[in-house]
Amino acid sequence: MSSSVPSPLKATDTGAAASEQAASAPDPYMPGHGTNAYRVSRYELDLDYKLSSNRLSGRAVLHALTMYPTAALVLDLTGLRATKIQLNGRRVRKFSQRAEQLVIVPEAALPAGEEFTLDIRYEGNPVPRRGLWGEVGWEELTDGVLVAGQPNGAASWFPCNDHPRDKASYRISVTTDANYRAVCNGTLIAHTSRASRETWVYEQAEPMATYLATVQIGRYEFLTLTPFPVDGQVPQFAAVPALLVDAAREGLARQPQMMRTFAKCFGPYPFSEYTVVVTGDELEIPLEAQTLSILGRNHLDQDWDSQRLIAHELAHQWFGNSLTAASWADIWLHEGFACYAEWIWSEEAGVLPVADRAAAAWRKLASGSQDIIVGDPGPELMFDDRVYKRGALALHALRIRCGDLAFFALLHDWTSDNRHGSVSTAGFILAADRTTGLDTEALLHPWLHETALPLLPVR
Repeated sequence: MSSSVPSPLKATDTGAAASEQAASAPDPYMPGHGTNAYRVSRYELDLDYKLSSNRLSGRAVLHALTMYPTAALVLDLTGLRATKIQLNGRRVRKFSQRAEQLVIVPEAALPAGEEFTLDIRYEGNPVPRRGLWGEVGWEELTDGVLVAGQPNGAASWFPCNDHPRDKASYRISVTTDANYRAVCNGTLIAHTSRASRETWVYEQAEPMATYLATVQIGRYEFLTLTPFPVDGQVPQFAAVPALLVDAAREGLARQPQMMRTFAKCFGPYPFSEYTVVVTGDELEIPLEAQTLSILGRNHLDQDWDSQRLIAHELAHQWFGNSLTAASWADIWLHEGFACYAEWIWSEEAGVLPVADRAAAAWRKLASGSQDIIVGDPGPELMFDDRVYKRGALALHALRIRCGDLAFFALLHDWTSDNRHGSVSTAGFILAADRTTGLDTEALLHPWLHETALPLLPVR
């Protein structure tokens, strides 16, 4: 896909629409979320948020295309109330909300291949969505807001087609209290102040999955870590509470080197800039979003546990954000790759070689339960640490078999050919076959699709 704002999608014929319908069917890991009836090409979000009352008033304009005939448009929206809806500029009288869905009934059914625009006004007090993975979505901090959308929290703050394959461009405008900074995906294109309110407007041109969309609000200082796009770098920034500025500069000091290392190993960084938000609160784990990552104040140390997390979240810009799994079953394509990036950074930083990291991970896996299929772990186990470590070991096994030259050529081809697109394990195996000449399916099958742990890969 192009890195510019996508033009409206076109359905060329009935066969293409049927193929698209099958490819983007609702994900079995997220029943009741997402639809294959239409694809969204762009979201335009205007949010007005009052911190003291946790009150959100929103307007969402969706530009979309039907993939097959539909008599009702179903969107994901939870905890917020739609108040007014227009379809192609005409008021919609018939809509309802049930469970976690907004159902819009047009006056007449929409045919396949129909471009349409939805304009939805909504409001309420946003709260995180509770599920198998705890609370995800819009969350109040001690002094501000954090949005962690993975895997199905986007609907807690805007109406959407919450499917990882439905990637779109975004414009996000946030109006909030004065002296607070709103940080969103993409590039800041406008900032205005009026009385006791400030408005921040961001453009995310490259296609983005809904779960990666985010809003961060806090009393943040804005630091420039690297100002110029040179030597594998893009401009890097940090939004940090004033009391944590020195700690953030120290904790993130090696991030530019991480960026250079990963650009060398994976190909050019896929976006125009990168921002790290550091919250004043402690967080259990860092969070990923497209073009930015969110760390807690407790993730700024110089020890390996903190530095590996900084590297891990940066690596997700390639694996997870630019290249997004078309199905949650293939989440190892995000987490296994980001975990392997940690090991690459460990060796580059002179901490431990990749082989030692792989051996330590293998020993830990060998001492535990052998009851997970990493290539299809199921929703309950999709964020299990074994998906991360065993996925990384699968990559290490491939690297050992084909050699460094072919392995890193494969990663460059993989990120380039699928830039800003959707990917699958089957697609990765085909790409590996082409680049390495190996029977990649036979090599990776025991790692990804059998419960028994294969032997440790060694040279």
